[in-house]
Amino acid sequence: MFSRTTKDAAPEAPSQPRKLSAASLVAEDVRIAGNLETAGDLHLDGAVDGDLRVGMLVIGETGSVSGAIHADAVEVRGRVTGVICARRVKLWSTARVDGDISHTELSIEAGAHFEGRSLALVPPVQQALEAPSALSVAAE
Repeated sequence: MFSRTTKDAAPEAPSQPRKLSAASLVAEDVRIAGNLETAGDLHLDGAVDGDLRVGMLVIGETGSVSGAIHADAVEVRGRVTGVICARRVKLWSTARVDGDISHTELSIEAGAHFEGRSLALVPPVQQALEAPSALSVAAE
């Protein structure tokens, strides 16, 4: 009436451990002359004289960048001389930024220094909808 069925199940292969990548760290005593690019995150306490293209960038209080920054998100506690282009930008009270910031979200704490223009990033779909079409321009 009640019977136990046994299945000859193949043993499961151990799954590959998921690779979690920690942020790369540029220490306070490191100076880089040249461009730096990574798909990952970067925590910068040293100095970079060149352009950065990273996933997320955190510039510590002792960190500085002289060049353009392109990232998904940027937090500045140190100094930036150059343009920043990122979806999210946060300037902490110790930040000093001399250059334009292109962003979708910008947060500036009291005490932060920002000398430049704040430029809103417009998604490509919205740009296409707002741009006059060639047909409507030709009709005028």
